[in-house]
Amino acid sequence: MAYVISDECTSCGACEAGCPVEAISEGEGKYVIDADTCTDCGACESTCPMEAISAG
Repeated sequence: MAYVISDECTSCGACEAGCPVEAISEGEGKYVIDADTCTDCGACESTCPMEAISAG
């Protein structure tokens, strides 16, 4: 199951830069993870300074 970004996201972009498969993009008001591209590696979760990313 893909990771998800909560509303705690401040759109800093740290997760997008840390995603090795480029599954994260800027959405409306927060970043979003493409579930079809996400490989569940968890790299984004550890780079988020707001702890806004978790396993879906």
